[in-house]
Amino acid sequence: MFFGITDLWTYVLGAFLIILLPGPNSLYVLATAARHGVRQGYRGAAGVFIGDTVLMVLAAAGVASLLKSTPNLFNVVKYVGAAYLAWIGFQMLRGAWRSWRAPATAETASAVERTVEEPFRKALVISLMNPKAILFFIAFFIQFVDPAYDAPALSFLILGAICQVFSMLYLSALIFGGTFLARQFRARRRLSAGLTTGVGVLFICFGVKLATATLS
Repeated sequence: MFFGITDLWTYVLGAFLIILLPGPNSLYVLATAARHGVRQGYRGAAGVFIGDTVLMVLAAAGVASLLKSTPNLFNVVKYVGAAYLAWIGFQMLRGAWRSWRAPATAETASAVERTVEEPFRKALVISLMNPKAILFFIAFFIQFVDPAYDAPALSFLILGAICQVFSMLYLSALIFGGTFLARQFRARRRLSAGLTTGVGVLFICFGVKLATATLS
């Protein structure tokens, strides 16, 4: 046992595989990097990192248990989060439609750059507005923490740090992959609009999935 953590390597493998699963956080970071470059991609990644850290702390503090025992509170958070994801999706679809119809001029490109929203704030809200993530963190972490250990907070800290290292490595790979796509999109405006449309549809699907999620 390592600092109250049981079966550490099983956790490491599980955390690695879970991080690789596609979700709104990683998809948003990839789309941001593809459209606006490395700097904006890392702003989005920072929002995901902070948001996930907050969720882990809340889960360790028992907020997940509160949501699970209070279905009405869970439903409020769930529907607000679902509406926000769907709104982001519709915004992306609207932006893609405008890009598709607009003439490919330097003036248009400059206007697009001026309308870039702050990715840190948006990614942070995307991370926080997902009650299922809180329940996931506590359900996953608690399996690897020895209840008899004197300092369980230290165990959660180590588990969270491992998860965040994997997350940052994965998001970095997506960001640099996204910048390659960005170079292609500068010469192929309609390709960029097509990707944005696909991402927007996926965000709407994430919202629908969250809205229909249950505590079971």
